Amino acid sequence: MLSLVVAVLSLITILAILVKFAIADGDFTLMSKKRARREEVEDKVVWITGASRGIGEVLAKQFASLGAKLILSARNEAELERVKTQLVGKNAPDGVKILPLDLASGEEAMREAVQKAESFFSGAGVDYMVHNAAYERPKTGALDVTEEGLKATFDVNVMGTISLTRLLSPSMLRRGKGHFVVMSSAAGKVPTPGQAVYSASKHALHGYFHSFRSELFQKGIKVTVVCPGPIETSNGTGASTSADKGSSEKRVSSERCAELTIIAATHGLKEAWISNQPVLAVMYLVQYVPFIGFWLMDKIGGNRVKAAAQKGNLYSMGLLFGNKKEA
Repeated sequence: MLSLVVAVLSLITILAILVKFAIADGDFTLMSKKRARREEVEDKVVWITGASRGIGEVLAKQFASLGAKLILSARNEAELERVKTQLVGKNAPDGVKILPLDLASGEEAMREAVQKAESFFSGAGVDYMVHNAAYERPKTGALDVTEEGLKATFDVNVMGTISLTRLLSPSMLRRGKGHFVVMSSAAGKVPTPGQAVYSASKHALHGYFHSFRSELFQKGIKVTVVCPGPIETSNGTGASTSADKGSSEKRVSSERCAELTIIAATHGLKEAWISNQPVLAVMYLVQYVPFIGFWLMDKIGGNRVKAAAQKGNLYSMGLLFGNKKEA
C-alpha cells in the first residue's frame, strides 16, 4: 500500500513539473527567483547600450523604477533624449545621463565613452554594464551572407562589446566590484538555421564572457549571460511594433524579458534562459541531450531557412514536417 502511495505521489510530482515546464517562460533556476532584489541596484550606476528602443528602453525604465542611476547609450541621440524625458518622472533628473555611442566606432571612441561614463555621478564609476546593443541582418541562409553583413555583425556584437568590456574592467577591478549583464540569445546556445552569422556572434559572447568571469570572479567581477528566445518587440509602452503584427509566433514580451533579466542579474545568476515553448525545450535538449537536440535541428534546418525567406513562423512544430502553411 505504501509503495502505491509513493508511486502516485511521484507521478503527481512529475506531472506538476511537466505542466510547470510547459507554461514556463524561463529556465528552472530563473523561475525559482520570484522578484528582483532592489537592494542590489538601488543607487547603483547602470550603463545600458542599445537603450533607445526595444528591450534596452524597457530595461532602462525598470532599472529606474528600482532606484538605479542610469547611463543610456545608443547611436541615435534624439531617441536617447526621448527615453530620458520619460525616465525623469521615475528618477531624479540628474539620475539619468545619455552617452551616444556606436559600438563599431573603434577603440579610441570607446575609450572616450568609458572615461565620460566613469566621470558621471561624481566619478562613482559603473556598477552594472548591460551589453544590450546588437546588430542583426535579415534572416538568410549561411552561404548567402555577404562579407559586409558578416563584418557588420561581428563588429557590433563581438568586437565592440568585448572592447567596451576590456576598457571598462580596469576601473571595476580597482574598486573590487562590477557586474556585466550580457544580452545574448537562445541562438547563442543552439543551432539557428537562417541566422548562422548572428548565432555565431552570440556563441562568441558565451565563450568570451564565461571565460572572462572565471578569470576575474575572485576579484569581484560578476557576469550574467542572458539568453532570450523570440521576444515581442516593444516601443516602450507595451505596444507591439509593426514587425510583430500578424505573426503567429508566441513571443515573450519585452517587459517580461527585462523583468526576468533584472531578476537574473540581481540574484547573481551566471546564465539565464528566457523563452516560451518550444524554444525552451530545444535549449534543454541541446544542452543535456545533444544527440536528440542536434537531430531535431538538422531535421528542421532547411524548412526553417525557407520559412525565414517567406517571413513565416520560425518556431512552429510544423517545420518538422515541412508544413508550408505553418512555415
